[in-house]
Amino acid sequence: MDNTGYVVAISSAVGVVAFILGFALRRLTTEAKTRKSREAAENLLAQARTRLQEAEIEAKESALRLREEAERGLARKRSELEKQERRVQQRRTSLDRRFDQLEQRVQKLDGRQQNLDARQTELQQLYEKEVEELERISALTKEEATEVLLQRVEADARQDMAQVLRQVQEEAKEQGERKAREIITLAIQRVASDQVAETTVSTVPLPSDEMKGRIIGRGGRNIRAIENATGVDLMIDDTPEAVTLSSFDPVRREVARITMQKLVLDGRIHPARIERVVKKAQQEVAAVIEEEGKSAMYELGLHGLHPELIKLLGQLKYRTSYGQNVLMHSIESAHIASIMATELGANVNLAKEAGLLHDIGKAVSHEVEGPHARIGADLAERYGRPPEVVNAIAAHHCEEEAQTLEAVLIQAADAISGARPGARRETLESYIKRLEALENVASSFDGVEKSFAIQAGREIRIVVKPKEIDDLGIITLSRDVAKKVEESLQYPGQIKVTVIREMRAVDYAK
Repeated sequence: MDNTGYVVAISSAVGVVAFILGFALRRLTTEAKTRKSREAAENLLAQARTRLQEAEIEAKESALRLREEAERGLARKRSELEKQERRVQQRRTSLDRRFDQLEQRVQKLDGRQQNLDARQTELQQLYEKEVEELERISALTKEEATEVLLQRVEADARQDMAQVLRQVQEEAKEQGERKAREIITLAIQRVASDQVAETTVSTVPLPSDEMKGRIIGRGGRNIRAIENATGVDLMIDDTPEAVTLSSFDPVRREVARITMQKLVLDGRIHPARIERVVKKAQQEVAAVIEEEGKSAMYELGLHGLHPELIKLLGQLKYRTSYGQNVLMHSIESAHIASIMATELGANVNLAKEAGLLHDIGKAVSHEVEGPHARIGADLAERYGRPPEVVNAIAAHHCEEEAQTLEAVLIQAADAISGARPGARRETLESYIKRLEALENVASSFDGVEKSFAIQAGREIRIVVKPKEIDDLGIITLSRDVAKKVEESLQYPGQIKVTVIREMRAVDYAK
């Protein structure tokens, strides 16, 4: 029992010691945490004071900068005001000087007016003296001289009247010719064209110049694909946000224009998509051509034309002759011919059909050799049109002799539609021919790959083959081209000749 009590006492003592040690340890830990918290708070307070000082310094610097900027702005405004005051003062001085000059001019004019009045008075006095002197010399009074003068005027008037009577008699003999002219005039008055001339636009606008690089493509593959698929030359020059299409075939040019618009609008430009878009554009143009042909036929009240003739008529929408749209010219000629046929009692439907088809050969004249009248007659005969229509088409430019009255009317209607004021613009045709001649002169030299007349013919841009012409050769070429242009062409002003030589190296990483 004694040992047990001893153990219990020892255990109690150990527990008390452990409690005291734990309490002391917790107190030391608490004091350490408190001391660390106090140090952290002091550090934060020191940092806050430092930041506050820095913020005050920055605020003072910012205020100083704003004050300096305000002072500079005031100085600028003060300088501008001083300049304006000087300009106003100069204008005021100039106005005063002009006012003085005007006053001097007014004084001079007043003096001249006084001199004129004095001279007029002198002339009146001299006139009265001359009249008195003439009356004294001729022994006639003023009334008697007037009577003699009236007798002479009456004799001259009778002579003029006889001449007028002879002219009236001659005009009476021309009434038959006037009647024919009245018929033609009536036909012209009853036909009014909404559009007398049309210029084909071959320029495609771009949203930005960055699109030109996408059209060209890597190594020029996109532009080659477009040219190969459409048969149209693309000219990408310094013109901002625009690409020019060049082709002698207006239908191909229209296909290329629609293709470019679709590609630019979509933004995806690569060879495979170009071929798909070209096919779709060809289908759209074909539909437009067929619709235009049918519209022209229905406008004139004609029926039964062969589908191929309708398509050829629609193609004339994209053809111009001296600036005049060929389809509009054909419709107008048909109207004029039908009106004259009505007045003369001829076959109206035959005149309409021949007038509409008389220029059908122009739809394929760039593909078939020969005059368009002969080509059009062959087409009309091939597609089953009557012999009278065939003869009228072939004879409208006197390639054949006119065998019917309707054929003669087609000749007259064609001449009236093409020759009336405003129908054609020969200056446009001559302008295009001058540009073509300019390009032909440049392309006639060896080593020239392409040539383009730009800036309305004021510049010819020549792209040479780099393997055939070196850097020194382009200098000689530009001089030779300029000399040949001077010798062979006539043009206003001067023409700039620019020769471009570019060496390209293309390879592919596989």
